[in-house]
Amino acid sequence: MIISGKELSAQLKSDMARQVAAFPEKYGRVPHLVVILVGEDPGSVSYVTGKAKASEVVGIRNTTIRKPEEITEEELLEIIARLNADDSVDGILVQLPLPRHISEERVIAAIDKSKDVDGFHPLNVAALWQKQECVLPCTPKGIIKLLKRAGVEMEGKRAVVIGRSNIVGLPVAKLLLNENATVTIAHSRTKNLAEVTREAEILVVAIGRPKFVTADMVGEGAVVIDVGVNRDPETGKLCGDVDYAAVEPKASVITPVPGGVGPMTICCLMENTIECFLRKQK
Repeated sequence: MIISGKELSAQLKSDMARQVAAFPEKYGRVPHLVVILVGEDPGSVSYVTGKAKASEVVGIRNTTIRKPEEITEEELLEIIARLNADDSVDGILVQLPLPRHISEERVIAAIDKSKDVDGFHPLNVAALWQKQECVLPCTPKGIIKLLKRAGVEMEGKRAVVIGRSNIVGLPVAKLLLNENATVTIAHSRTKNLAEVTREAEILVVAIGRPKFVTADMVGEGAVVIDVGVNRDPETGKLCGDVDYAAVEPKASVITPVPGGVGPMTICCLMENTIECFLRKQK
């Protein structure tokens, strides 16, 4: 089974659009997402454009603030401070990566936790592990939705996550634990990695290395979730962390790149923005 994130995200966005359509009468306005884009990295520009289009579909107000790559860290932090104080703003997202002279950690920590629609703020990360109310990171949240949509039973299953970042690897491991899976967290230099991954009934790969996972690393009938978005060094086309052509015949369920996890990330960003908006209405 090939899981289409495009199809599921389209359905979920349609449901959200119906929900948001009632907000002006009920709350006097719709949710407002502000995206800050620093520089002109083609990948970042594409992501930001996709977020704006999704906002339009759902009916969320979207504002994109574009700043040159030369902006100082202090100037960027001042923009975030103003947005934190603006009651009309429900969600703030700073598109990553940032230029090297700007600390991503400081920028993420500067965003008001209640407006952190990416779920990257240290307090949101801590709350996730403590099973407290928090904003779930978009990509891990989307992965769990895809697995459930595909009818994948997670309880009691052996899951392996390759990747340890706070953006994908660690939070998706925690969400799988919440579904009562048994989870192993590995990285690209884990000793005898192929032996570890072949035991996985659910394999999630998020390391940003094109076609890193080959057929000999995957057990028959495994569920394979590919989070990577890379350029194939041979063809220049988009590809994942998984050698899709080689692995697909062995997998019972697999996500393609593009069109798998990616659309769900933006879909869950819309959902998080709505959730942040609704928490303010309580």
